[in-house]
Amino acid sequence: MRLIYILVVALFISCKPNKVNLTAQEIIDKSIYASGAHKVTISEISFRFRDKKYKAIRKNGLFKLFRTFKKDSFFIDEFISNTSYQRFINKKPTKVVDSMITNYSNSINSVHYFSVLPFGLNDKAVRKKLLPSNTVNGVPYYKIEITFDENGGGEDFNDIFIYWVNQETFLIDYLAYAYETNGGGKRFRTLKEQCFVKGIRFVDYYNYKPITKKTELINLDTSFENSKLEKVSEIILEDIEVDFN
Repeated sequence: MRLIYILVVALFISCKPNKVNLTAQEIIDKSIYASGAHKVTISEISFRFRDKKYKAIRKNGLFKLFRTFKKDSFFIDEFISNTSYQRFINKKPTKVVDSMITNYSNSINSVHYFSVLPFGLNDKAVRKKLLPSNTVNGVPYYKIEITFDENGGGEDFNDIFIYWVNQETFLIDYLAYAYETNGGGKRFRTLKEQCFVKGIRFVDYYNYKPITKKTELINLDTSFENSKLEKVSEIILEDIEVDFN
C-alpha cells in the first residue's frame, strides 16, 4: 500500500509542469503580442490628448508623427519623421531654430511613444534587464528595467524606465520612469482604463510623483501601495482611430 502511495506521488510530481523562468526579452515579446502592439508596425493611428490632435503613420520602420493644435489665432501643424522635423503655421512652412526643433520633436515623440507601449521596446537601442518580481496590491508582476544606448537612443537616452508586466496576462499595468529634462524627476503611472481598438491596446493612466525626491525608482510600486505618491495628472487618450496600411 505504501509503495502504491509513493508511486502516485511520484507520478503527480513528474506530471506537474515546471515553472518557466522567462528572460526579460521573452517577457517583453509576450507583452507586445498580448497588447497587440506588434500590429502598430504597419498602422495609421490618431487620437486626441488634452487640447491637441495626434496622428502616427508607421510602415516597417518608417514613420511620420503629427501634432495639430490651435494657439491664439494660429493653427499649428507639425510632424517628425525618420529624417526631419517640419512646422506649419496657418498652413505655411515655418523655419524653426535648432534648439526648438529638439524641444518640439521630443514633445511630439513622447506622447506617441507612450500611446502605443510596449511597441518600441524592441528597438535596437533598447537594453532590457529583468529585476526581481514583485506583487502590487496582491497581483504578481515581472519587473523589467529599460535603458538606452547613446547611439540611437535619442536626446533622452539617459532616461530609465521600469515596467510592471502582469504575470498572468502579460499586460503592462504600471510603469515608472526617471528623466533629466526640465530639472529631472520621477513618475509612476497606474492603469486607469484600457480599451482595444482593432486589436491594439490603449491605456489611460493616473500619473504620480514621489512625495520625497530620495525615493528610488525601483521602489515606486511600494510607495504607491503605501500612499507615498502624489497624483499630478491623468493621461487620457480620446477619439482613438486605427487603420492598417
